[in-house]
Amino acid sequence: MVSFETSDLRKIGIGLTGFGVVFTAVGVLYFFDKGLIAIGNILFLLGLTLTIGVKSTLLFFTKSQNFKGSISFGVGFFFVMIGWPMIGMIVETYGFFVLFSGFWPTLAIFLQRLPIVGWFFSQPFVTSFFERGRPKRVPV
Repeated sequence: MVSFETSDLRKIGIGLTGFGVVFTAVGVLYFFDKGLIAIGNILFLLGLTLTIGVKSTLLFFTKSQNFKGSISFGVGFFFVMIGWPMIGMIVETYGFFVLFSGFWPTLAIFLQRLPIVGWFFSQPFVTSFFERGRPKRVPV
């Protein structure tokens, strides 16, 4: 069994990120409650920052290939904060998918190894969906 050591700060960050996702989901379920969605966004960003660090977070959001996603996420966050949660969540969702599109193949491998639902994520139509985001390799 492999053991991963994590610092207390990273554990807190993972917890805050999880609470951010939960608050955002509950805010959407409560017909786009702007307060819950705003709290979820703040917790998500704080959790991400504590999990990977301030410098890594700033580098991630300011990379040139992440510029479109960062701007979309920021504009969506602004719309949520000024009281337009539905428009904000649409723009944020687009930004989220653009920002984290590089992580989809890793997520697919993780999901394929889960005991109960792994068979579903191993099906060809699901794997082809996750393969779209993977960059094409150039033979050397």
